[in-house]
Amino acid sequence: MNRLTDSTASASLSNMANTRLLLTKMMLNDGGEEELVLRSYEKDGLKMVIFYLMVVLSLGLVLLLIYWKPELECYLKKRRCALYKAEVVMIKDHYGHASVVKVDYIFLDDVSTAEGYNRHVYHDAPVDVDDTTVLVTGDSPTVRYFDFQQIRYIWDAQQYTFRKLEDLSSGTRCATIHDEFPGLSASTQAHKRLLHGLNSIVIEVKSYWRLFIEEVLNPFYIFQVCSIILWAFDEYYYYASCIFLISLISISVSLYETKRQSRTLSDMVGSLETNISVCRGGQEFEEIPNQNLVPGDLIAIPPHGCVMMCDAVLVAGTCIVNESMLTGESVPVTKTPLSHQEDEEVYTPENHKRHTLFAGTHVVQTRYYGQAKVLAVVVRTGFNTAKGELVRAILYPKPLGFKFYQDAMRFILFLAGVASLGMIYSIIIETQMGAYPGKIVLRVLDIITIVVPPALPAAMTVGTVYAQNRLKKAGIFCISPPRINFCGRINTFCFDKTGTLTEDGLDMWGVVPAQNQCFQEPIRKLPELPRSQILVCMATCHSLTLIDGELMGDPLDLIMFNSLNWSLEEPGQDTTKYDTLMPTIVKPSDKDSFMSDEVPFEVGIVRQFTFSSSMQRMSVITRTLGHNHMEIYSKGAPEKIASLCNPDTVPENFQPVLHTYTVQGLRVIALAYRPLEAKVNWHQVQRISRDKVECNLTFLGLLVMQNQLKPETTPVIRTLLEAKLRTVMVTGDMIQTAVSVSRNCGMVHPRDKVVIVNAHPPDKQQTARIEWEYAELPTDIDIVSEQDTDIDSDAGQDSGYRTVNVSDEGPRHHLAINGKSFAVITAHFPEMLEKICTKGTVFARMLPEQKCQLIQNLQKLDYIVGMCGDGANDCEALKAAHAGISLSEAEASVAAPFTSRISNIECVVTAMREGRAALVTSFGCFKYMALYSFIQFVSVLILYTFGANLSDFEFLYIDLVITTTIAVLMGYTGPYHKLVRKKPPGSLVKVSNLLSIIMQVLLVGGMQVSAYFYLRSQSWYEEPPPSKDLENVHSWESTVIFLVSSYMYISVAFCFSKGPPFRKPIYTNYPFLISMMFLFGFSTFLLLLPLPEIEHFLEMKELHEKSITFRLYLFGFAVAFAIMSSFMEYMIVDSSMLKPCYKAIKKRGPQNRYKVVENEIKNSDWPPVGQVTFPTTNAIHVSDIHVEMNSQSAIH
Repeated sequence: MNRLTDSTASASLSNMANTRLLLTKMMLNDGGEEELVLRSYEKDGLKMVIFYLMVVLSLGLVLLLIYWKPELECYLKKRRCALYKAEVVMIKDHYGHASVVKVDYIFLDDVSTAEGYNRHVYHDAPVDVDDTTVLVTGDSPTVRYFDFQQIRYIWDAQQYTFRKLEDLSSGTRCATIHDEFPGLSASTQAHKRLLHGLNSIVIEVKSYWRLFIEEVLNPFYIFQVCSIILWAFDEYYYYASCIFLISLISISVSLYETKRQSRTLSDMVGSLETNISVCRGGQEFEEIPNQNLVPGDLIAIPPHGCVMMCDAVLVAGTCIVNESMLTGESVPVTKTPLSHQEDEEVYTPENHKRHTLFAGTHVVQTRYYGQAKVLAVVVRTGFNTAKGELVRAILYPKPLGFKFYQDAMRFILFLAGVASLGMIYSIIIETQMGAYPGKIVLRVLDIITIVVPPALPAAMTVGTVYAQNRLKKAGIFCISPPRINFCGRINTFCFDKTGTLTEDGLDMWGVVPAQNQCFQEPIRKLPELPRSQILVCMATCHSLTLIDGELMGDPLDLIMFNSLNWSLEEPGQDTTKYDTLMPTIVKPSDKDSFMSDEVPFEVGIVRQFTFSSSMQRMSVITRTLGHNHMEIYSKGAPEKIASLCNPDTVPENFQPVLHTYTVQGLRVIALAYRPLEAKVNWHQVQRISRDKVECNLTFLGLLVMQNQLKPETTPVIRTLLEAKLRTVMVTGDMIQTAVSVSRNCGMVHPRDKVVIVNAHPPDKQQTARIEWEYAELPTDIDIVSEQDTDIDSDAGQDSGYRTVNVSDEGPRHHLAINGKSFAVITAHFPEMLEKICTKGTVFARMLPEQKCQLIQNLQKLDYIVGMCGDGANDCEALKAAHAGISLSEAEASVAAPFTSRISNIECVVTAMREGRAALVTSFGCFKYMALYSFIQFVSVLILYTFGANLSDFEFLYIDLVITTTIAVLMGYTGPYHKLVRKKPPGSLVKVSNLLSIIMQVLLVGGMQVSAYFYLRSQSWYEEPPPSKDLENVHSWESTVIFLVSSYMYISVAFCFSKGPPFRKPIYTNYPFLISMMFLFGFSTFLLLLPLPEIEHFLEMKELHEKSITFRLYLFGFAVAFAIMSSFMEYMIVDSSMLKPCYKAIKKRGPQNRYKVVENEIKNSDWPPVGQVTFPTTNAIHVSDIHVEMNSQSAIH
């Protein structure tokens, strides 16, 4: 074996260092949605000279292009360089968007200050690279960094790369947090603040002047400005002035709305500047502003609570916290200190959230012993906190990638191509007429403003604005308006169970005690329970607390405790009964429950192991007054508790009995206990790890609760199924319970079959495998059938929803899978994941991150996915979905794009109806604006042929009075009252849309040319002499074309304002209908009863002098166009005869991935019920999977 000598190894490392040092490109956050590609640049003197010459010669146009495309700055002004010399970096994100960011310096006096804290913070220091390069600025050590989207990246001078500035939330052991952060000195804190910046989440509310400049530099308004200048040169002063005034009003409204929304968001996420007590070492504390906090600070939480301004991990004392700002869940949560038993674990806020106080949450109360303070170590500050991450998701949202907007941009480019053809035609005609070159240029440029209407982007958002206002009136608040259109295209909706489909509260069903490995008869009246361990377990094993005298906590714990008729007392300053221990005490409320002697029956809760998502349980250590030993009581998921119990105490029929209850949709919690040795004292209990006491337990029995469906759930699910929308349940509850609820609410029809997918990770005996089995046992058939009969009878009583049989095609198979199996399939059966996601209806025992993974997998299958949850453990999934709706009492929160005050899933139907109406309105407005452009384009081309044009006020009447009124009011039509199976189109290039536009354009051209030839056939007509200045606006050609075309704008607006099945009928839109009647009446008045004064004002010819027959014929052209236009739109384009053609053409295009998977399943014998599936050879090999599921908190 060859071995490198020291000199060879040194040379190899040196070459590697040289190579990395000269890199000009690198990748950050590799492999995720936050992936960034960096390219480094520095100034180039020659390029700078050329650039400024280009700026002068282009009259500043180059600067405008750089404003729109920042990467041009690097190409035009700078040259590539090594990363370590970069003055700016060009950053391209995962979606291809480019930004240019300046690289700055931080000057530090003490390098060790930062190095001792963060191993990824390196300072420029001399580096041995051919003895020529040193990365040092002056005599002071410096840190090179740049900020991108509120995240700081620093230069690692040892690895020659930029790295994300890390804090205590990554790579820090729990023991380190306990041992190495007793409090920072003021100087150390100041140095860290230079690195991390201020601890604040500030959303800049820009001044009106800055907003005005940014708005004016928008391509839309630049186009407007250029158009106004062009019209002024063409002496269309009135028209230019009116458009300028309209644009000014539009900008003012836009600035006001932008400022208002920015201020609202800033107020929502901002916090008052307050002080907090910081430890300076030992017992020395100092009050400092919250914004001065840095990672590593040891802070004292005020006794009466506060709003957290940072993410901090508790190291002493406990806190009661309201996290509704982040999760939408208002139930107080108990936070406990980080224990020494977790010292060897690496701290992460996700895995240790029961110990972590998150920024933005409200600490309601603190609990501590004696005069001790409740202490916490700051782990994250500013935009790095959990709240900051959610705010960043709002400020820098993931691109929606909606096909409609992409097609709209392509269509605008197509219009630009049409304009270029018109420009060529205009140049040829006007050159042959001998027109002045200046006039030819003006006319040619004027065609661009006609074919590409400046108001097009604004018109496309009208429907969304109206929909957002209607949603707000319905109690649904939206912080991301573009997602309203996504609601119109949703074809799959995922629902959380508890609090979403079912009631928040639980009803106590009863207790099933266990004794001698047998279940006893259920006890339905809990106050009749004898005094026993099962009674004490229910009275003590909870996280309830008193806040202002009111018992608060998890709804399950509240129901359980209140059903016992016991009382809870928390220690006050005068409590001395338990000396320094001062536990929470529970005791019976009735007098008969007291013991006969003077010692009352009281139980003190000495230690609490809070509920853990990964452990599926919670436990308490208690001591009963008068006893010489302590006891541990546990409750949690039945499977988990049974695994911790002595097998000799678990009933033999545990699984069948558990299945009997869960298949009925009942919520089942297992109870267990164990007495501790008498020698175990209070101090030992406070230090003992839970895994040492949560073992060899005695099984006590089952606690059974009812979780009733909300009355609105079943009819809403049926409405969605009637509309051919797929419904999916994603819950943290047991799979049998979830399957039962899915049948009860109608997700699974009575005749359909549910297949449970059980996936097992590899073990020593065999490889990973999947077992497929039916969910219902033969003994369950009667139970399920009885429930389904009740559902069918109840459903008919619900008003407003029609019951339909959604399973006409025969029994279907639904898959049900739990989170553990989902993780195994993802790792070992990736080829099976698409089928699982396509046929899965029930996903149970899912962790919050798994809910998000499911949403993303559905999106990869080309589903448009909605998600509805109560916000507690659904935040990630709500953010990931195309349209996430959080059920919350808050007006708006950062938990989801949509927040509904409606506490049931009726808001889903409302949002989808509004989304469909908004989407169809956007299509209608776009098609109308396109036809408006083509109508005017045909008009001016005909007029340019004879050197004529429309007058100033004729343009004003068409553009402002007709088009603007119609475009604004067209979207006012409300949504249709029900969801239908048909879905609105998602693409502008759909065959029916293109056919509609092409046919309407041909009809427009034909009618205008016909009107022109009718004019020429009149005996009194004389062709106007050619005009070199092209200013012939007072002509019969312009008068006739103007009058006939004015009807066309009104007619196509009527054709494109379609009502059912997505919007209400047009006659319900009173403002639009009245405006249409007025415009039609006024245009008819201009044609049939023209007044000389109006003719003079509009610069029309003396139409009143001509015969009424001529005018009636022109009116006939208008009426004929309206009839033919409507006939083509409603009888040809929407004809059922053409639908097979549309489908045939559509099939030639790429199919959605989920349809391909559905066809594969349909043509195969899948799922393989009763069989075992083993992984293929190309599956990902994972040696060990350790997934522990959530049984309580994930349910919310």
